[in-house]
Order: sequence, then structure tokens, then C-alpha cells
Amino acid sequence: MQLPLQSEVFATRYWKTLDDGRVECAMCPRYCKLHEGQRGLCFVRANHEGAIVLTTWGRSSGFVIDPIEKKPLNQFLPGTPVLSFGTAGCNLACKFCQNWDISKSREMDTLMDLATPEMIASAAHHLGCRSVAYTYNDPVIFHEYAIDVALACKEKNIRSVAVTAGYVCPEPRREFYRYMDAANVDLKAFSEHFYKTITGSKLGPVLETLEYIRHETSVWLEITTLLIPDENDSSRELDEMTRWIQDHLGPDVPLHFSAFHPDWKMRDKIRTPVETLLRARKIAIENGIRYVYVGNVHHKEADSTYCSRCDALLIGRDWYQLSEWNLDAAGRCKFCGTRCAGVFESRPGNWGPKRVAVDLSRHSQ
Repeated sequence: MQLPLQSEVFATRYWKTLDDGRVECAMCPRYCKLHEGQRGLCFVRANHEGAIVLTTWGRSSGFVIDPIEKKPLNQFLPGTPVLSFGTAGCNLACKFCQNWDISKSREMDTLMDLATPEMIASAAHHLGCRSVAYTYNDPVIFHEYAIDVALACKEKNIRSVAVTAGYVCPEPRREFYRYMDAANVDLKAFSEHFYKTITGSKLGPVLETLEYIRHETSVWLEITTLLIPDENDSSRELDEMTRWIQDHLGPDVPLHFSAFHPDWKMRDKIRTPVETLLRARKIAIENGIRYVYVGNVHHKEADSTYCSRCDALLIGRDWYQLSEWNLDAAGRCKFCGTRCAGVFESRPGNWGPKRVAVDLSRHSQ
């Protein structure tokens, strides 16, 4: 497979040369070992002239303004708009991928024209976005580009959000999360069998990433699990997973249970029933997790945020529209004074459910 021209590749540093002349990538636990000209499973990191390079620096699959709740982040700057983008490729092989047209892309021409970090930061500022999200495919694989964008955004007081599967090696993980402000990590299941057979990866490194973010960084963390009928939705597995979250991460990490729809290589499965999501939510709450939500379905009660002490409604949601706000300027319950875990401003945003495609060139001056 032909690599881009030298001017289109970006040098990286998480790799080593092996005795047989191949180069081993150390960005994620796959440790792809590549001959000259070969790409890793992610497709975007490649052996070029004896070094691992990133072939998608400065190139995106498109830009969209989303509600921050769509990432999903319910307790990070609620109601605000986030400028979202991804590149191509992925370092997992999920059979159920719901962004497969981007993450499984093997065509470089799916990427748009040059989008420098400064252009992205300027566009976000011009459009009134409070944050930029690295999403649609995993930012782990475009690590250097995401960090450069985060640095440019920081200069304009714009926060950075990683939407990730958390499948990354320790050293690049430490570097990456120095520049992130929030993360939603996909905890795809709670069994090694699921990770191996359905995603082509391992559970252990993901749990390590969750613990690292929670205990060794100031990054705001939320977790999402897509529940797939008969694959990862048993009450036993959900009980084990939510007990692990409570024991290892604490009760204040919000947890989202999202509904699966048939896609990519799992079109034979049925959609996740709402009853399954509500059962999972009940198990999580019974195991002590304070903030538990459902996603990809309309359920105002299970979409909303409640006080962990007095159970008052703090943030009402109707899909992505905020319908109620009962937090004071410090993020405390107006009824009993208990602080709600999260990152809040003195007033909520009012972006609502809008999803707006962005022509970066028109907003990056």
C-alpha cells in the first residue's frame, strides 16, 4: 500500500526498531510490528523509512457542532456546544461499530482538506463552542494531532474532550491526558471473552486507563457501555462491572448505558430494548453509582441528573434539551446544598439538540 508523500506524514516517538528490521509501534497494546511501507491495524500509523509516522495529521473526516450531551457528557459544561471531529481508522476491530464509515475507512480521500490546530481552535472560538471533541474514531490513533489541537484550543480558553475506547499504552496515555479536560471512555463489556471475540482487543488495558484518568489526572471522566442483546447485557456481568466501577473509581463517575442498533458486522442482532437499559441502570444505582443514564432512547427520567443526597431533580433533560436547572453558581443542589459532581459554569448553556455541519474554512480566520 502506497504511503503519502513525505510532506504529508508526521513524525512520532512511541516506537522502537526490532532486531529483524521491523518497527514496533508502542501507541496501543497491539504493538503492531511493521515492515517498511506497512500500516498498523489502525491504518493511520505506518512504517515510513524506518520510523512510525502519523499519516493523518491535519486532516479530518469533517466538523460538526453537537450538544456536549451527545458525546455523551452529562456533567461537563451542560447545555454547551462542542465542535466535534475525527480522522480515519481505529485501533479496535469492533464488529458492532456504529461509526464504521469513518473508523473502518481505508480510503484517505474520505478525509477533508488541511485542518491545522490553529484553524480548529479559531473556528471553535468563532462559533461559540466551549470545547472541542476528538471523536467518531479514537483519538489514541491521532495522538499527536489531538495534542496539537488541544494546545491551540487552550490558548483560546476552549476545553478538550476525548471520546475513546481507552486502549492505549501507559507512556502515551500519560502524555495525552495532560492536555485533555474531559473524557468519555467506552467500557465495551466486562469480560475478556467479549473484548477478544467482538472487539479484537483486551479488557485489562481499558480498566488501567479508567483508573489512571480517575486517580492520577484532573480530567473529568464519564463512562459509556453500549448494551448488545445476549452479548454483554446479563445481570451478572452488569453487577460485576458496576461493582468494579464503584470499588475502583468511586460513586461519582457518571455511567451511560446506550442502546445498540444493528450495524457493520452485527446486523443480525435486535435493537436493545428500553427495559434492558433500565434494568442496567437499576443494578448500577443499587451498587452505589450516583449518576446513571440511558442513551440512544428517549427517557426523560433516566436522562436527567438527581441530587445524590436529597434526590431532587438537578438537571432535567428531554433528549438533548435542558428542561430544568436546580444548581447554584457553585454546582450545588439548590434544595439541600450538596455539590453535584461535575464541571459546571455559573449558568447552563442553551445550545439544545441542534447538530450543525461546519465548513472550517469559513470560520477559522
